[in-house]
Amino acid sequence: MSKVTVTLNGREFTIGCEDGQEAYLRELAGQLDERVGGIVEQVGQIGDVRLLLMAALMLIDEHKESERRIEALENHIERLRHERHGAASLQAEERQRMVSCLIDVAERLEAFATDLEGEPPAGPGEADSAAAAHLADARA
Repeated sequence: MSKVTVTLNGREFTIGCEDGQEAYLRELAGQLDERVGGIVEQVGQIGDVRLLLMAALMLIDEHKESERRIEALENHIERLRHERHGAASLQAEERQRMVSCLIDVAERLEAFATDLEGEPPAGPGEADSAAAAHLADARA
């Protein structure tokens, strides 16, 4: 176990920590000291215990706000997932409708081609009326 000396509100404190965590602990203590320094600027020297209490309350308030924001973002992500799933379902339905329409058109074209192959050649005037009849059947 290692020991680290940190400064808080002008006073030094020696704290034990796990090996390898010294730099991180100094960083955390430095941030806390900055927070306490900001409180001292606002309310003056009111004692280490009160300063630390105020700093702790402010940090907990920020933590709670962060939790609320995380929850709101998670809810937003979940809504987006549902919307994406709904959009994918609509796209799948639209693709299925298009496939059905294309199959229907293909079947009509095949029937039209079969009708054309099975009929005797039309005379000059009959060709136009026969084609028009087949076209009307294909559109129906």
